[in-house]
Amino acid sequence: MYAIIETGGKQLKVEIGQTIYVEKLDVAEGDEVIFDKVLVYSNRTTRVGSPYLKGISVKAKAEKQGKAKKIIIFKYKPKKGSTRRKQGHRQPYTRLVIEEFNV
Repeated sequence: MYAIIETGGKQLKVEIGQTIYVEKLDVAEGDEVIFDKVLVYSNRTTRVGSPYLKGISVKAKAEKQGKAKKIIIFKYKPKKGSTRRKQGHRQPYTRLVIEEFNV
């Protein structure tokens, strides 16, 4: 049993009990999150939405808010001494545990 949901501009295949990392959501740790943008739901038969399925949602629990590992962005132009730029970035995320599918 799985579902494909859409969140943060991305599509994720999820199953019950799975831990996923999504773009930062405005929820507190321990709160429930309901995803109603379900594209595909498969139990014994597969149902595909156009674009979303009606009456099906995915319930998840927010475990943690955090930031990903730092990545370094280094831009420069060769043979030019003064055009070097170093920048770091840490993408915020929300860790979720999928609890159930509401059909």
